[in-house]
Amino acid sequence: MKLENHVAVITGAASGIGRAIAELFAKEKAIVAIVDIDEANLQAVAEAIRSKGGTALPFVGNVVEKKLAAETIASVVQEFGRVDSLVSSAAVSVGKILTDTSEDEWDRVFSVNVKGTFLWCKAALSHMTHAGGGSIVTVASQLALAGGRGSASYIASKGAIVSMTRSIALDYAANGVRANVLIPGAIQTPMLEQSFARQPDPEAMRQRVTARHPLGRIGKAEEVALGALYLVSNDSSFTTGALLPIDGGWLAG
Repeated sequence: MKLENHVAVITGAASGIGRAIAELFAKEKAIVAIVDIDEANLQAVAEAIRSKGGTALPFVGNVVEKKLAAETIASVVQEFGRVDSLVSSAAVSVGKILTDTSEDEWDRVFSVNVKGTFLWCKAALSHMTHAGGGSIVTVASQLALAGGRGSASYIASKGAIVSMTRSIALDYAANGVRANVLIPGAIQTPMLEQSFARQPDPEAMRQRVTARHPLGRIGKAEEVALGALYLVSNDSSFTTGALLPIDGGWLAG
């Protein structure tokens, strides 16, 4: 088991990539503190993990709440003595070009995706810097590097996450903290299904997105979770400030 006695905090854990990461970490014997605003699905994830002998502590709330971030990290440290890793996965998207995006929509996307990542990284770093180290993994997108159509606020927010994470990697390396970015391609998640549903012809869009990956398919959340496992485990002990594409070849195409 790669994560035995490891304590991880994972945001956006009620579905999609966050859920897959939580379930894989628990399978690898990590203690997982899982965070999401979706209480029903978060509790379901916790129960699924516990039913397989894992340890999961659900914390319900909006990741943009400073108090939630600080109190969750403090509670986990009090209960288990440390936080070894943070995976910031919570995200939203509105799926609009820039001129169709309202100021409120822009602010919401940046609040959840960027401010949420900032608050949870800040709370985790306050502990990790005194504990001798830790690992932070953020979740961006291939679109942050390649660009894309029809989702200006989401793509911009993911670019900000890339830059913020690399800054953390440099600023906290001397404290033993590693920070890296997952770069998923199109991954089969509820968020992707929502993005297809917004299109005039969802099935045509699905086919175009699928064809955009040289490997000829959409990815699975479990495949991204394996990247997160690598980045928080000792296997990546000499890796920080890195961008790990799990994108079916999108960026190479």
